[in-house]
This record gives sequence, structure tokens and C-alpha cells, in this order.
Amino acid sequence: MTKLDILVIAAHPDDAELGCSGTILSHVAKGYKVGIVDLTQGEMGTRGTPEIRLQEAEEAGKILKLTARENLGFKDIYFLNDKAHQLKLIEVIRKYQPEIVIANAVTDRHPDHGKGSELASKACFMSGLRKIETSYNGQNQEPWRPKFVYHYIQNNYINPDFIVDITPYWDEKIASIMAFKSQFFDPNSKEPSSFISDPEFLPFIESRARDFGHRIMTTYGEGFTVERYIGVDDLFDLK
Repeated sequence: MTKLDILVIAAHPDDAELGCSGTILSHVAKGYKVGIVDLTQGEMGTRGTPEIRLQEAEEAGKILKLTARENLGFKDIYFLNDKAHQLKLIEVIRKYQPEIVIANAVTDRHPDHGKGSELASKACFMSGLRKIETSYNGQNQEPWRPKFVYHYIQNNYINPDFIVDITPYWDEKIASIMAFKSQFFDPNSKEPSSFISDPEFLPFIESRARDFGHRIMTTYGEGFTVERYIGVDDLFDLK
């Protein structure tokens, strides 16, 4: 078992890169161990294939310097927030024992995002219940509940509860996004167009990051929502 400081849960490969890769890079640079678990292979997407998406996720993981990345193979669009899916995600949470989980937006244009958010939140709570039994590699797992669950912001605008300065990591964030080259604008692509392959989509991602950055008096930021209040010991910890 490799213990992680932060586990990012994403409904689709590229969700984490679009939503919080700057924050991932920032914390990896500070020495934290960060991993991503993608729930699906994004196989219902307009462009690319599951095999291509897995290759792209591996390349993005190298750019982000992840400690771990895995794909649970849930059915894109059709996965549920039910017992079978909860138990599988609990196994992963107990396997990596993260202090912090960052999950999909609480609501969004794509229904899998809100559904993935709810699944992650419930699994994080359930993972701490001793009477829920799971195993990994034939060994019974100990209960584990992350200290914090945060949610990144995706397509739909949600007013953030806090914003992370990602200015020093902007170029690497974009590189991690563009590792998913099958998904985004390419004038030479023969595949059908999609919502995110529109040439205006990546400028939208930048404008959102600039808006969040402006709010904290920096250039680029990523916004997050919380499930409970954040406490501090020192007012000077706030920027």
C-alpha cells in the first residue's frame, strides 16, 4: 500500500486535469503524495477510444508527477451511486488512506460529475465505518475516513469557498490537459466535434482560472467548495 496525502476522484479521465491539476502540481512540489482515481474510461465521449484515453491519462500522470493513478472501469454515463460502486471506491480509499479527497463538482453540465461527487462523498464517509468489510489483495482492510473532502469546479460556475493560487504551475496544467489530445481542438482531426473540442473551450478554461486568480490578487487560481467549515489556528495562515 502506498499512502497518499491527497486522492483526487474523477468521473472521467481529464476531469482532474481540467478541474484541479494546478493544485495537484502545487502540492506535489511541496512534497505531498498525490494520486488520481478515474471512475470511468470516458468511453461514451464523442472523440477517442477507451484505450486512447488510458494512454493519455498515463501521459498526464507523468506531467503531474503523480504517486499513483488507476481507473476503476465503471460504466461511463451508467455508473450508479449504489452499494456495488460504493464498496469498490471504499476499497480504493482504504488502500491509499488519503488525508484529503478532492472530488468532482457537486453539480455540473455533465450528469456524471454530480453523480461522481455524491458517490465520492458517500464512500468517504462509509469508508470510516468499521462494520463495512472490504479487502485488498486478500487482506482485510482497516476503516479509513479522510479528514477533508473538497470539490473542484468544472463547467458550471459555482461560487468557490476557497481558491488556490496556481500561477507558477499554469503551463504544466495546460500541458497535462493537452496530454488528452484526442479530446481537444485539433484542426487536423477527422473526428466529430464535441463540447470540449470547440476552439473556444480552452480559452474558457483560462478565463475561469484568471477570474479565480483575480479574486485572490494573483494571475491564475482554481476554486473549490467544501463540505464543512474550514478552521484555522492563525489568521495569518490566510492569504
